[in-house]
Amino acid sequence: MALYEKLANDVEGLIRSGVYKPGDRLPSVRELSQQHGRSISTVIRAYLRLETKGLISSRPQSGFYVRESSASADDRPFLPILPSTPVSVSSPVDVSRLVLSTLRRIQVDHAVPLGSPYPDATAFPFDKLNRIAAKIGRSQKRWGVGDALPPGNCELIRQIAKRHLEGGLLVDPNQIIITVGATEAINLALQAVANPGDTVAVESPTFYAMLHAIERLGMRAIEVPTHPTLGIDTTALSGLIKRENVKACMLMPNFQNPLGFEMPDEQKEELVALLGEHEIPVVENAVYNELYFGKTAPSTLKKFDKKGLVVTCASFSKSLTAAYRIGWVVPGVYRDKIENLKFLNTLTSPPIPQMAIAEFLESGGYERHLRRLRKTYAQQTKLTRALIHRFFPPGTRISEPRGGYVLWVEMPARVDAMEVYRQALERGITVGPGHMFSVFEDTYRNFIRINCSSPWSTRMEEALITVGKIVAYLAH
Repeated sequence: MALYEKLANDVEGLIRSGVYKPGDRLPSVRELSQQHGRSISTVIRAYLRLETKGLISSRPQSGFYVRESSASADDRPFLPILPSTPVSVSSPVDVSRLVLSTLRRIQVDHAVPLGSPYPDATAFPFDKLNRIAAKIGRSQKRWGVGDALPPGNCELIRQIAKRHLEGGLLVDPNQIIITVGATEAINLALQAVANPGDTVAVESPTFYAMLHAIERLGMRAIEVPTHPTLGIDTTALSGLIKRENVKACMLMPNFQNPLGFEMPDEQKEELVALLGEHEIPVVENAVYNELYFGKTAPSTLKKFDKKGLVVTCASFSKSLTAAYRIGWVVPGVYRDKIENLKFLNTLTSPPIPQMAIAEFLESGGYERHLRRLRKTYAQQTKLTRALIHRFFPPGTRISEPRGGYVLWVEMPARVDAMEVYRQALERGITVGPGHMFSVFEDTYRNFIRINCSSPWSTRMEEALITVGKIVAYLAH
């Protein structure tokens, strides 16, 4: 029996024996942690278990209470994020300066990184990878540019093809090109499928790194309504294709940042068929595909691609290490063009990191690491959702991701995310304000993104409570 289950059973016994009566306030998470010598996360999971069983309920900024025989007036269901309704007009993109200034402040030393876009690096096997890389470096007598020309290290390409096959996708190794992280992969893919001035359809909200690529290449973006659990609205996209001159799409169908959805297979198939009918290529951002919470890996858009119009981009930065900056692209009919662009863009990708990652994958260490990482992210995301639900004011809506490590939070309408961002930063806490996730600055003015990847601690809990208090104050 897990520790949290035993603790939940102990508290349940006290409730059923009458030690705690209906309406009584239970010890705070911190108090129970100290009394029983358990971690904060263990106590929270125990209380969540009792809440699920209907024995207790949480009251915002007050604590947990034994439930009355009928539901308490303070009980609140989780409110889901609603489908987005963006302004769907083709627009130039000018977000980089605003995002850069925000991200610079998010990276403040010692701040609680709720606003960081990056996974917590302490969960990655960085020391082991470094030892492998050092061994490889000592064993090589010479290095030359020719050793790392595109498409990249043969053994790493073979290992990536194997991982795709294990995920249900047969990929010819000749269809894999190694890149300097997913950022280069996305930029090369977009450059291959569209030209400056062209309109690219994106989900709304969309990850700002994808908007950066559109801006960098002088293209235009059009935001498409998106469902928080089903993904991009294919009916709305079909209408936009007929009305606007959409030249390409750039989407994140699995564990999208910031919504966290996983598009159902039938939606993916319908989307690829729609785009294939109009000969419109799609850049598929698959950087979070390995971070699923369920038992099986998600399918990709590439799985349903019959014309080679899907260009899938991925990397190891979100699942293994960001330090090595190794990504790849499965380019479809754009293979030769992307390989040439890769050569012109950066010539090569670093050879030793490629070889080190290949050896780590060959050893089986990657899969063991991923099993731990998925479990950790799933638990921490659930705990973070529960804390936001408990301490943020009524009317707050929270995404329910199927993978990844971020939450999308809609605050009451009168709350300005930038004011939350500023007040939280004054208290040593960062959040990701919603304005970064759209071409139009005011579209998500009362939204924030929360990073759940950092190890759970009292400091993390207190930071979420503090942000909840800021939001509650601004909501009134």
